[in-house]
Amino acid sequence: MKTPSWKRVVASHQAPILRKSIWQVLNSIPPYLALCGLMIWSLDVSYWLTLAFAVAAAGFMLRIFIIFHDCAHGSFFRSQRANNFWGFVTGVLTFTPFHQWRHKHVLHHATSGDLDRRGTGDVWTMTVREYLAASRWKRLRYRLFRNPIILFVVAPSYLFLIHQRFPSRGVTRRAHLGVLWTNGALLLIGVAMSMTIGLRAYLFIQIPVVMITGTAGLWLFYVQHQFEGVSWKRRENWDFEEAALAGSSFYKLPRILQWFSGNIGFHHIHHLSPRIPNYSLERCHKADPAFRSVRPITLLSSLRSCSYRLWDEQRGKLIRYRQIPCADR
Repeated sequence: MKTPSWKRVVASHQAPILRKSIWQVLNSIPPYLALCGLMIWSLDVSYWLTLAFAVAAAGFMLRIFIIFHDCAHGSFFRSQRANNFWGFVTGVLTFTPFHQWRHKHVLHHATSGDLDRRGTGDVWTMTVREYLAASRWKRLRYRLFRNPIILFVVAPSYLFLIHQRFPSRGVTRRAHLGVLWTNGALLLIGVAMSMTIGLRAYLFIQIPVVMITGTAGLWLFYVQHQFEGVSWKRRENWDFEEAALAGSSFYKLPRILQWFSGNIGFHHIHHLSPRIPNYSLERCHKADPAFRSVRPITLLSSLRSCSYRLWDEQRGKLIRYRQIPCADR
């Protein structure tokens, strides 16, 4: 049987390029640390200036998270030892335990777009039928969770600052220890910063950066799988290629935002092959006509995703609450 052309194209872009990986580390981590230094300096000038630096620092923290993400897929370096080391380092910088997050993210890739395997590493989404059958209390919890303020402001901060400080049920001993090692490293950083600039100053510079990064990161993750035209199927009809090309978005961002987000907008390519380093995603997208035919989502059009709440299996699309058939309300 002839191998589909996209598989050959994808395979040709999977190898990490050492000089590009090293350059990405150098143009992401040192600038982030330098901006943190500027934030410390600016505390004695104006906190508004500190917050301005925080926005820039959050952009670099997001870029560091993309390195972390690639290390979790084993796609950033050829050496797994190097991926594990830099995964831990970038995990500490982004408040995320490497091995535990990697475990959940692998499950996300294996179940993305599958209605029968939701629940791990994704955004809680109910079908219309599930919502109508739910208790009043469960509907209320769901509505609160899907509220944009909760989903994109409160939830990311809780996730990065609190939830990820604890090992999840069912993770391996290595992942459990990884959470403890990450927490220990964060504690040492906190103690060192408290002894030098003071705990209050440290919190004033670190918390805004984490909050901004978390909001931007969760928005990216959300719009990558909850957008107009997305395809979700039941297990018996689920197809890997369709789940990647139609169940993951091509988020066409302005160049500066594409750079800070590490090309993750080419998410359809990433789901076809998580082994492709982030810096090769765009080249792979342009290498096959099948990829270029995927309709892009722009920054403006992506805002419509905020209003989507439920998956309507009968119509095969995401809908708003008010689009629930009147007879079923």
